[in-house]
Amino acid sequence: MNTTDALRVLETALICATQPLTVRELGTLFDGEIAPDTLKSLLADLQLQWAGRGVELVQVASGWRFQSRPELRPFLDRLHPEKPPKYSRAAMETLAIIAYRQPVTRGDMEDIRGVTINSLILKQLEDRGWIEVIGHRETVGRPALFATTRQFLDDLGLASLDQLPPLEANEVQESALDRLDFDALSQRLPDDEPTADLLTEPATPGTDDPTKELHDDAGHPPPTAG
Repeated sequence: MNTTDALRVLETALICATQPLTVRELGTLFDGEIAPDTLKSLLADLQLQWAGRGVELVQVASGWRFQSRPELRPFLDRLHPEKPPKYSRAAMETLAIIAYRQPVTRGDMEDIRGVTINSLILKQLEDRGWIEVIGHRETVGRPALFATTRQFLDDLGLASLDQLPPLEANEVQESALDRLDFDALSQRLPDDEPTADLLTEPATPGTDDPTKELHDDAGHPPPTAG
């Protein structure tokens, strides 16, 4: 098969695919006749062919896919003016902390934010497929360690965590939210996503240190006995 035909096959497969395709999956199109290195070179050529168009070929964590360019999103949004609910600021801050400090425990997150983390926030992020438990810290209570997933990177259009906007040495994790496209992420939620802000819950001590006292997202201290 010549290069022109191979590019047509790759282009068609990627345009018709509903999910990113890996180099290995793309190799099955040619019954193993094209080596992985050659496929990568062809994908790079295909990227150049689509440069300057409204759609671009990108490599994300799960593979290769075509997607609209970010600067055109405001125009495409006009086709679907009814936008699904967005995540709360508390949920986005929690997600950013996990992204930049992973693996982290719930107690780590509470130390950084200075408030208790609503259990529903973590469940919401897990249900969306953006975070997962990858293990437990070997300390009292063996708290769960959270990290981001490939789905998180795919939804941000990134191939690896190294592509996250860098933080300055004295910059706290939450400020990175202003430079991440979390609005675009929240707009991809299904219409039946709960609309609750998920901002507060009854304040409880952090999971890693049963003696520490924190305020919740509403600024309320934990209740005292008596």
